[in-house]
Amino acid sequence: MPECIRSTNLLLLPGMMCDAGLWASQVQAISPLCSVFHGDITGDNNIQSIASNVLDNAPQQFALAGLSMGGIVAMEMWRQAPQRIERIALLDTNYHADTDEKRAMRNRQMDKVRQGALGAILRDELKPNYLARCHRDNTALLDDVLYMGMGLGDDVFVRQSEALRDRPDSADTLTTINCPALVLCGEEDDLCPPSLHRELATLIKSSRLSIISECGHLSAMEQPNAVNAALLNWLTDDESAIQ
Repeated sequence: MPECIRSTNLLLLPGMMCDAGLWASQVQAISPLCSVFHGDITGDNNIQSIASNVLDNAPQQFALAGLSMGGIVAMEMWRQAPQRIERIALLDTNYHADTDEKRAMRNRQMDKVRQGALGAILRDELKPNYLARCHRDNTALLDDVLYMGMGLGDDVFVRQSEALRDRPDSADTLTTINCPALVLCGEEDDLCPPSLHRELATLIKSSRLSIISECGHLSAMEQPNAVNAALLNWLTDDESAIQ
């Protein structure tokens, strides 16, 4: 067990249409070592307001880890309050604004969800893109993903889709990050591929890059042991060793 956790609070942000269950394995591994908090990213339809609301309910100082949409919110939180964030981990995420093609896709999906097709969107369009090939027949994992999404419901899907569709590019924000940083993704993440994370890590001079094999977009659930190890290393790293 690590002897020196360098942040006493860890704030976790889930991905789109995910809840705290995304981080169940990480909470089990890390909660004996520091206080773990979950940020709510479901309540608004723009990234800036979501980030502000999370900050309003967060400890004064904390380490911050976000996966996918959670990583996007984490970047905005750094822009708004860098002095409160002791270290940052960005998992399976995207620092770019949406392309026109992606915006059109989100608009189409929102129209379908407003007509009652949330289950079909989650089952047919999102889940097949989430997991590595070796996990796409894992019924229990797929059911967990569907259960989280259906539990959050139509309104959350629309709000989160609007927030992602209209989000700003975060490249300039990344270049200002000067705390210990972890950049992590699955080797088979088709939504936010390793090439994107290599770019992201280059922009954050204080970062370490970890690419997890046999892993897709939901790294925290697909390869929990590897993600736990990476997060524990990040939480115990001396700042001077990273810079």
